[in-house]
Amino acid sequence: MLYRILGTNREMEDLAQEAFLEIFRSLPRFRGEAQLSTWVDRITTRVAARHLRRKRGTPARLEAVAEPVDGDDPARTVELREVARRLYAVLDRLSPEMRIAYALHVVDGRSLREVAALTDATLVATKTRVWRARRAVEERAARDPLLREWVR
Repeated sequence: MLYRILGTNREMEDLAQEAFLEIFRSLPRFRGEAQLSTWVDRITTRVAARHLRRKRGTPARLEAVAEPVDGDDPARTVELREVARRLYAVLDRLSPEMRIAYALHVVDGRSLREVAALTDATLVATKTRVWRARRAVEERAARDPLLREWVR
């Protein structure tokens, strides 16, 4: 989940550890009203949101985007990696709420209702955030032929 929201960055290991510690500390409060995976996702989303808010003044720069797996075609792998780098560069400029909603819905493929639940937002607010983020990505893609091909 952290990778989908943040892309690869230097702090990924620290953030994964922070999420794990927060999950571990919160276990006594887990009431079983939701699936454990949903509960873990919600905590992880909060960790990512806190990180994005702390970094608000200085957008995160992707040091390295993880290698996409696409068979044995090195040119395709390089292209996918560049597309991911450009997409996360656009997402770096969005508010944490918009970025998280977009990443969870578009990149991770979760339903709008699930994203709303994970982010403690209304369905309408979540739809609006995804729409605005999608619009920002599409505006950038209109000027970037490589990104345009993948955003369709």
